[in-house]
Amino acid sequence: MRMWRSLLFVPANQKRMLDKLNDLPSDGFILDLEDTIPSVEKANARAMALEYMPQVPGARCWVRVNPFDSGFLEDDIQSFVGIGGLAGFVVPKQDRLEDVQQVDALISDAERRKGVEVGSTPIIAMIESASGVLNSQKVVAGSPRIESIIYGGGEDGDMNVSLGATWTSAGPEMMFVRQFSLVAARSANIACPLDGVFSNIRDAEGFRQDTELSRRLGFRGRTAIHPNQLEMTNDIYTPTAAQIDYYTRVIAAFDEALTRGTASTTVDGKLVDVAMVKTAHRLLDHMAAIRELEALVGHRARRT
Repeated sequence: MRMWRSLLFVPANQKRMLDKLNDLPSDGFILDLEDTIPSVEKANARAMALEYMPQVPGARCWVRVNPFDSGFLEDDIQSFVGIGGLAGFVVPKQDRLEDVQQVDALISDAERRKGVEVGSTPIIAMIESASGVLNSQKVVAGSPRIESIIYGGGEDGDMNVSLGATWTSAGPEMMFVRQFSLVAARSANIACPLDGVFSNIRDAEGFRQDTELSRRLGFRGRTAIHPNQLEMTNDIYTPTAAQIDYYTRVIAAFDEALTRGTASTTVDGKLVDVAMVKTAHRLLDHMAAIRELEALVGHRARRT
């Protein structure tokens, strides 16, 4: 199980930003070939991503490829499959089951051509439209490659255009599509569903409140557009010391109850039965994955 609390979007043609990758406290990076790259720069962005990606330890670089109608998608996939340092592909605008199946087929073809194990290259599917939301359960179940989803609900982004909704920092206008995307991901047993970007990098308090809400909803990480958002993102999506202590005691108390022939008990005045123990194991497994990643990247969250 891989956990990505923070994935920073990096335009793949920006040398100044690429040079800083190993100095940033991001769990991973999305080297962008799509929306932040003009058409005349696509080939250059691809070449620069291929140069810098192997320099990031731990295979933590995802590549956001271009959509079907761009004319660049097949070349994007063929260029990166089998390259050292690739975490997988972030695939935009996944509106239908057929979309993810076609991407899967293109990746499988590239894997066969390059002698890579077929099925070994993961996908993160971006849900960015009304049709993507309504079809998201089919999309996330459409390929065993899908490791996660990104709910693409950034201010004035594709989801806003599709819905005709007005974005606000408080977020009630977008709550249905945000939660629907999350439920679809969880229904496919995706362990680390990802929230989208918060576009206003000057609104630190709005970002904090939105990320706290995201965590409570059930997202386990989010994408970011600026390095200043990374430490707060990592901190918020990391379980607190109090949570770790409580759920450790939940498991111990339940195990002790089983020795007495009962499958329920209380901890801190709260009922504990099988369901609560599943929650405890999920959180502790989540934390173990975070610690493994922190050991790799050398960054530890500060939550207490």
